[in-house]
Amino acid sequence: MRTPRSALLTLATAAGLLLTACGAPSSDGGGASEPSAADVKLPSKPVTLNVIDVAGNLQLTQQIFENYKKEHPKLVSKITYTKATAPELAGKVKAQQDAGQLDIDLVLTGTDGLSAGLEQNLWVDLLGKYSDKLPDLKTQYLEPASKMQDLAQGKGVVVTYYPSGPLLEYNPKKVANPPKTAEELLAWAKAHPNKLEYARPSNSGPGRTWLMGLPYILKDSDPKDPTNGWSKTWQYLKDLDKYIEYYPTGTTQTMQELGEGTRDIILSTTGWDINPRVLGQVPKDVKIQALEGFTWVTDAHYMVVPKGVSGEKLAVLLDMMKVALQPKQQAITYDKGYFYPGPAVKGVTLDMAPAESRQAIKEYGRAEYDKLIADNPKAPPLDAKALVTAFDRWDREIGGQKVKKS
Repeated sequence: MRTPRSALLTLATAAGLLLTACGAPSSDGGGASEPSAADVKLPSKPVTLNVIDVAGNLQLTQQIFENYKKEHPKLVSKITYTKATAPELAGKVKAQQDAGQLDIDLVLTGTDGLSAGLEQNLWVDLLGKYSDKLPDLKTQYLEPASKMQDLAQGKGVVVTYYPSGPLLEYNPKKVANPPKTAEELLAWAKAHPNKLEYARPSNSGPGRTWLMGLPYILKDSDPKDPTNGWSKTWQYLKDLDKYIEYYPTGTTQTMQELGEGTRDIILSTTGWDINPRVLGQVPKDVKIQALEGFTWVTDAHYMVVPKGVSGEKLAVLLDMMKVALQPKQQAITYDKGYFYPGPAVKGVTLDMAPAESRQAIKEYGRAEYDKLIADNPKAPPLDAKALVTAFDRWDREIGGQKVKKS
């Protein structure tokens, strides 16, 4: 089973975006420095690059990096790959910086690991100091990816993007007429107790997306303010909770229970719909349904570089990032629907993707996705402070007592 793409955002993460946004002082990354512009020059002999992934992003991008190594043998001799969880990332990087023994050159992360590092000022200011070595991101990115790029504050580069959800995923053998509105979903849940499920939002990408997307569906007063702007949302979730048996701690369990027939409807996203069906974790014939009036809550993965990296390595990394954003390489991120569609830049179509990706999407993709993505608005996720506030309130008032560990 794959690792869920969303790890719990900690309170420290929330403070990170808040403090950084307000210009408050932060730690100095253990005194680790950023190379001067003059020192950022390509090496005279090939270097080893050490990549750590805390977002499941290597499934989408490892081939891109391997392509770069193959095409630039005079710059890169070897790339090592390790994986970790987002909550442990900042502490791991800072400990290495404090000891002066940094062995991480490139981090692949979601918004959680990104913002935790922003709080402690761990990341190189890529756009602030070395933008001349990167392409013009604003003109290259799809508009929603460009908005996700803004969250990085110049200290990260979006490499993959997807519209996410929220979506209903259902068994058509059990649900002949799927709910099309929030009201119909609540009525269906009441008529079919314990047959609807979503995972605890703080542990689940689809659960989190459902939590952030519901205020748009319900036309709540302020979808960006879970404290004062979600009165309809919190009441709806309380009403829905009456008909939910428990909340798993991860998305994979909801997929398993849908596949086994324990649940008839679960909350999902484009990637969680397609990829588990490709992998055989969920029956191929399950269907999806978007609720009336929904807004896509978008998501992205970032490339970030810890302070302390040498000028020569940084020069190679910046060049590799530039190549990773080329349409030919971005087409690889279609993968097997894991982060569907995947590409963050304009002009990348499925026909440009590898044959294996084209076949997987042809067989397991959804013809309706193109229209749903084109016809419905898109909004970036809540900032970390607001999201942790929403998580905490959900735990206290909605489902915290019904969370079931897998």
